[in-house]
Amino acid sequence: MSVLKIYSEKDISSFLRKRKGETKFGEKINFVKTLEDLKNHSAKYVLFGIPEDIGVRANYGIPGTSKAWEAALGSLLNIQHNHLTNAENVILLGEIDCETQMKQADNISKQEPHAVEKLGELVTQIDHKVSEVVKKVIAAGKFPIIIGGGHNNSFGNLKGTSEALKKPINCINFDAHTDFRALEHRHSGNGFSYAFVDGFLEKYFIFGLHGNYTSEAVFNSIEKNSERVKFNLFEDISVKQKQSFSEAMQEAENFCCNENFGIELDMDAIEMMGSSAITPSGFTLTEARKFIHYFSKNKNARYLHICEGSPTAAIFPNQVGKAIGYLVSDIVAH
Repeated sequence: MSVLKIYSEKDISSFLRKRKGETKFGEKINFVKTLEDLKNHSAKYVLFGIPEDIGVRANYGIPGTSKAWEAALGSLLNIQHNHLTNAENVILLGEIDCETQMKQADNISKQEPHAVEKLGELVTQIDHKVSEVVKKVIAAGKFPIIIGGGHNNSFGNLKGTSEALKKPINCINFDAHTDFRALEHRHSGNGFSYAFVDGFLEKYFIFGLHGNYTSEAVFNSIEKNSERVKFNLFEDISVKQKQSFSEAMQEAENFCCNENFGIELDMDAIEMMGSSAITPSGFTLTEARKFIHYFSKNKNARYLHICEGSPTAAIFPNQVGKAIGYLVSDIVAH
């Protein structure tokens, strides 16, 4: 089973829009020929994509997250290379090979019995691929930046990181939803609950949870695990103003960041962002950038995953790709 498509300079040449007198980020980014080459490379960050939307479909959602990786490349590779953007510290690894699973998913009709369960089986196959790649990147001493797909891929990120470090890790999730739902077939709404039960996720903090879209069953599940799972509400931060954005970040940091932790950012938490569950009320992109910048500076941060972006749902062309470009540059420009 093919796991990873490793990129070379040739693979990104069609994305680059070169201009006389300027140097673009994509002209200075690094490449490797094998995963083993990562160990001997000086760059810290390893960027790769997951072009799938099977987990979203398995969660009765709208497809489109498979396009976020390509959109991100189109924007990120064409930002300016200068003393602020630091492309030399980034390896563009490639993409998880989801082609077979995507083709199989396209052949599963919504009308057929057990359609979502069949999609869930394909999600499990992608889980394996993601976890294997993340594990090798972490084991090489690098920081993975993972773009695209549904939030089902949080499971592979947490599993791979946990296996590389040989212990469970914590996680902070910037999200309108918990994705801590029932352990049924695998889909985009239960990546964290599966990682929790399987022993890869130790402490979990949901940042800016939307009260309107969280079931009482999920609140009860969080309450049962209150020593290891906590949240703050978007409404308390941005509507009722019970705590400031900075205070909310401090609360999450105090809970999760004294040990190894992953950073997950669901683009459906950003107001009017093209995503699988676009919201008319949410955080601004600038607040998302503050979040990424703040937590990626912590010495215990181990990876960043930006997911659920859907260019086909965007309110204007290039919105999703450009937003991801900003978020990625905010972490590599330290």
